[in-house]
Amino acid sequence: MPVIILFVFIAVPIAEIAVFIEAGEQFGLWPTLGLVILTAVIGTALLRHQGLQTIQRVQLSLERGEMPVGEVFTGLCLLVAGALLLTPGFLTDGIGFALFVPAVRRLLGGFAVRALSARGTIWVDGQDRAGNPQYPRQEPRTGHRHDTNGTIIDGDFTEVPKTPPEEKNLGPTHKRQDD
Repeated sequence: MPVIILFVFIAVPIAEIAVFIEAGEQFGLWPTLGLVILTAVIGTALLRHQGLQTIQRVQLSLERGEMPVGEVFTGLCLLVAGALLLTPGFLTDGIGFALFVPAVRRLLGGFAVRALSARGTIWVDGQDRAGNPQYPRQEPRTGHRHDTNGTIIDGDFTEVPKTPPEEKNLGPTHKRQDD
């Protein structure tokens, strides 16, 4: 793996320089530099737009009590795309723009899942081993609580009721003995 990374860090700048030289000969210096700046501006706008959409999807997933694994992967791809588009060069811009395409991200996500699955079991915290949420979905409430020192703590919280074992599975016709 270190050899591959070394190769990429050497080969990519050399390839970018070669493409810059060719583009400069074909279009001239200023149009080539203008195109590099234009791709950075367009990439920044795309990153902002798709990044905000991804943040909204993360929030919706969390509100539903789901782990936003797909959204986190999308965010990672967008982060890499933004870095590549801000890096001067046409090859890195091409890869960066490709990462903005949802179909490309799904394809990369499929490869990532297959690679991780080949190495063993995938498990996300907050789920049981079968992938089901551990806790039933409950709506968060806004309010405040007092800590042990009497300090008021404001925030959103969800109360998880502690049900004694003897109260579980009681039907509507059953009553507890102490009622």
